Amino acid sequence: MSTALHSTALLTDRYELTMVDAALRSGTAGRECIFEVFARRLPDGRHYGVVAGTGRLLEAIADFRFQDAELAYLRDNDVVDAATLDWLANYSFSGNIWGYREGDTYFPGSPILVVEGTFAEAVILETLTLSVLNYDSAVASAAARMVSAADGRPLAEMGSRRANEHAAVAAARAAFIVGFGATSNLEAGRRWGIPTMGTAAHSFTLLHDSEEAAFRAQVDALGPGTTLLVDTYDIPAAVELAVKVAGTGLGAVRIDSGDLPAQVAAVRRQLDSLGATKTRITVTNDLDEYTIAALRAAPVDSYGVGTSVVTGSGFPAAGFVYKLVAHRDAAGDWVSVAKKSQDKATIAGRKYPVRSLRGSVASAETIYVDEPSTATSGERQLLVQLVTGGVADERYLGAAGTTLAREHHEEAIAELPDEAFRLGRGEPVIPTVYA
Repeated sequence: MSTALHSTALLTDRYELTMVDAALRSGTAGRECIFEVFARRLPDGRHYGVVAGTGRLLEAIADFRFQDAELAYLRDNDVVDAATLDWLANYSFSGNIWGYREGDTYFPGSPILVVEGTFAEAVILETLTLSVLNYDSAVASAAARMVSAADGRPLAEMGSRRANEHAAVAAARAAFIVGFGATSNLEAGRRWGIPTMGTAAHSFTLLHDSEEAAFRAQVDALGPGTTLLVDTYDIPAAVELAVKVAGTGLGAVRIDSGDLPAQVAAVRRQLDSLGATKTRITVTNDLDEYTIAALRAAPVDSYGVGTSVVTGSGFPAAGFVYKLVAHRDAAGDWVSVAKKSQDKATIAGRKYPVRSLRGSVASAETIYVDEPSTATSGERQLLVQLVTGGVADERYLGAAGTTLAREHHEEAIAELPDEAFRLGRGEPVIPTVYA
């Protein structure tokens, strides 16, 4: 369980509480319900999505408590009545949650989270659940494409200045889960155990009386294995200075501007001619999966990605919705329910998803409705129990849970057909089939 001191209870929309208020009045608040989280479609051109944010969500749900400050705000602003305030004062989620393991891949219709509980205790988690999963999964889905485009070369997440301070930490975690090796964000390192990296920006060079003085100061502080930024002024002159100051054992140079394929090739030739044959080249400069793929033939050793990763490379939300699919009626019988709205229709009934496999390669997202699959071979069960009776499975929490998600992602991504990793536009790489 999280040890955070601050409640997450007001990280929600007002209508979640007014629904609880009205349901308590009508006597329906205690009906057992099943809610599911799923995406109707993938972002345009994406062949798969990646589930991320689960560990963060479980901790946020544990902290979803209405303390004196939250209750006072609701009372002072007449959000709900006195009876509902009393109910909220005693609230803690006591139901069950099932979900795809964090780091797994998903497809349209995939019920990545299944929440079981009374209407009141489950519906109140809608906004919090969607705000965490929509952002983190969008980042993870984009970052996974960058990892495949990098073709084994290391990537570092460095987008903190392009997101709000809390999203920056979440983005670093999501990118790490899908294969980024490090982050520039220290809070992400502290909270989730992610390796951190970083040396100097252009301002450090501009501060000094000369570029050589800046390089000497950095090498004196961090050693010759550091990474020197060589594009503040003239790149060839800076590369020569970098090797002069640090020696041929210079760790790396970073290029943050210009025609990267041409610049990288020229810098590699220059470094080799100076005897710095083991000095690595890292590039930054507004990279995304497409520019990373375009650099495959260039002698790049590693990448630093900022804006594109923290914004989901153009799709900052995964498009998940949180929908009621079944509930008990007044007689206590289960009733499957669904929206029939145009373009927003849903499928009634609890879903039991499996990944259908041909050998070791995914062939379909098969979703059984109301009854789980009885198959024992050729299918991988996708749901695991995350919360039992309101208590989260500790394996999925904290830094250890983040590492576990990273390990699971490696297994899940390996199941996908090769077409999944093409960057051209197309449909989901496997179909969603309802059984």
